[in-house]
Amino acid sequence: MTGKVPQTIHATCVAVEGHGVLIVGPSGSGKSDLALRLIDRGAVLVSDDRCIVDAHDDGTASVAPPATIAGKIEVWGIGIVVMDYVDSAPITLVVALEDDPPRMPDEDDTIEIARCRVPRLRIDPRQPSAQIKVALALQSAMAKMA
Repeated sequence: MTGKVPQTIHATCVAVEGHGVLIVGPSGSGKSDLALRLIDRGAVLVSDDRCIVDAHDDGTASVAPPATIAGKIEVWGIGIVVMDYVDSAPITLVVALEDDPPRMPDEDDTIEIARCRVPRLRIDPRQPSAQIKVALALQSAMAKMA
């Protein structure tokens, strides 16, 4: 650890094959809904609504759930649902939810999370292809790490 105190941020995170996908956006923008669609495709919940982000000495950051909400996700129209989750995941991709994302993004679009540069995908989560776009962006981020 870097000695920096972990931060709690308003976000949702899932893990895909051990890689954290941190979903950020305003309240009501569809973070939990997109997470559910990714979970339906094989992702595992890390944390919903609040995420503890911690920086590491190797230049990476990880996400963990606060103990009070671990394994819980809010599903609009249903309420709080308990499901399987993982204790933490390294952040590999940040998905920023936007109403009007750019059609052709910058090739090296990144965002700083816990003093770490992380690839960023800016998407409209209401599009039917949103979860497929996340999967493609995660594949690209993972390939750049290799």
